[in-house]
Amino acid sequence: QVQLVESGGGLVQAGGSLRLSCAASGRTFSLSTMGWFRQAPGKEREFVAAITWSGLNVYYADSVKGRFSISRDNTKNTMTLQMNSLRPEDTAVYYCAAMRGPYYSSHTSSKVDDYNSWGQGTQVTVSS
Repeated sequence: QVQLVESGGGLVQAGGSLRLSCAASGRTFSLSTMGWFRQAPGKEREFVAAITWSGLNVYYADSVKGRFSISRDNTKNTMTLQMNSLRPEDTAVYYCAAMRGPYYSSHTSSKVDDYNSWGQGTQVTVSS
C-alpha cells in the first residue's frame, strides 16, 4: 500500500484560496486512482474529488465543482487540490486517499470504501 501525507491546510476567510498537497511514498501511487475526501465535525466523511492514474479523468462533488481543481504529478509522487472561492461550509479535515486496484484504471469513485490507503488529514477552516 501507499503511504500518504497531507499538508497545506489552514485558516482562511470566505472567498479565499488554499492549496492542499498529498505526498505519497510507495511504488503504486502512479498506478492508482487518487481521491480527496473531507469530514466535518459530527458528519460522515464525504467525497470531494478524484483523479485517475493518468490524470486524464477527474471527478468532482457537485458542491465543489467549478471552485476546486485536482491534479497530480506522478514524477514527484504528489497530488494537489486547489481550492478557490472557499465557503464556511468547506470547513473540514481533508484527507487524500488511494483507490483499490486494479491499477491503471480509467475509473474513479466517490465511495469511501473503494479507497484503502488514507493520510492523517489536514484541517481547513473557512471563516465567514
